[in-house]
Amino acid sequence: MPGETDAATQLPAIDGWWSLDDSGAPHLIAGKCTQCSTYVFPPRANNCPNPACDGDDLAQVPLSRRGTVWSYTENRYPPPAPYPAQETFEPFAIAAVELADEGLIVLGKVADGTLAADLKVGMEMELTTMPLYTDDDGFVRSVYAWRIA
Repeated sequence: MPGETDAATQLPAIDGWWSLDDSGAPHLIAGKCTQCSTYVFPPRANNCPNPACDGDDLAQVPLSRRGTVWSYTENRYPPPAPYPAQETFEPFAIAAVELADEGLIVLGKVADGTLAADLKVGMEMELTTMPLYTDDDGFVRSVYAWRIA
């Protein structure tokens, strides 16, 4: 898949936000309240986000890999530190993707080569990963991203 690296040398840029399943496909990890089943991303272990629930135990669970575009925009300026600066900045799209099964909207970068003009509300998207930087130990640190399904 374009933009992806060998799973053996790929690690999340932020530990605990995504993982690879047995087939090597990425999935986001969410907190899911053990009391009311409300999901939260980025994941956390306690403090249910549902104001009607006093649950304080959130299980770490995988999220759906596919969803639909709820909203989108295009970033035309380089992000500030601590985001690693690229030699030459290229505009990129950002999409808010609705995961219907979880009742959750997840904001993320759209895979390189896709701009806002390529997106439409309701369009099906799937999760992928993109390299962000290589750490001092030679591991490629990657972030999750959305691509057109």
